[in-house]
Amino acid sequence: MLPRNLYMRYYLFVTAIIAFDQLSKLMVRKFMHVGETIAIAGDFFHLTYVRNSGAAFSMLSGERVILVLIPIIVVICALWYFNTHKEKHWIFYTAWAMIIAGGIGNLIDRIVFGWVTDMFDFSIFPPVFNIADISVTLGCALFIIYTLAEERLQKS
Repeated sequence: MLPRNLYMRYYLFVTAIIAFDQLSKLMVRKFMHVGETIAIAGDFFHLTYVRNSGAAFSMLSGERVILVLIPIIVVICALWYFNTHKEKHWIFYTAWAMIIAGGIGNLIDRIVFGWVTDMFDFSIFPPVFNIADISVTLGCALFIIYTLAEERLQKS
């Protein structure tokens, strides 16, 4: 079981990711116009202001109720799981913290604006994405690694 102060660090980590995500989105909304692109690294990487009213790859565009309700349920379930599984390795907690933070970061946008602010645009990866998306993706990758190596990790 994690000591209370260590457990609190994960909630601070979640808060930091949400804050960084929301700050980056605020800066894009404040200083860029929708559709505007700024080249950062030639044709390879741009900041592009996109309003995504759908989920990943713009799936379910315009389905605001579904895109708000499902993440709320997922975040509540993730928080429950995070809080009830206390005998796990730090990778487990880090993965869930990242998934929770990313889910909340995009949920804030959906509730407040009805769309999610995306800005990272790589020529080798078609979708434009944001910090919350990165957090969820890395969290899921860590969770897969944890699941594959759980038995060995619990012994360490």
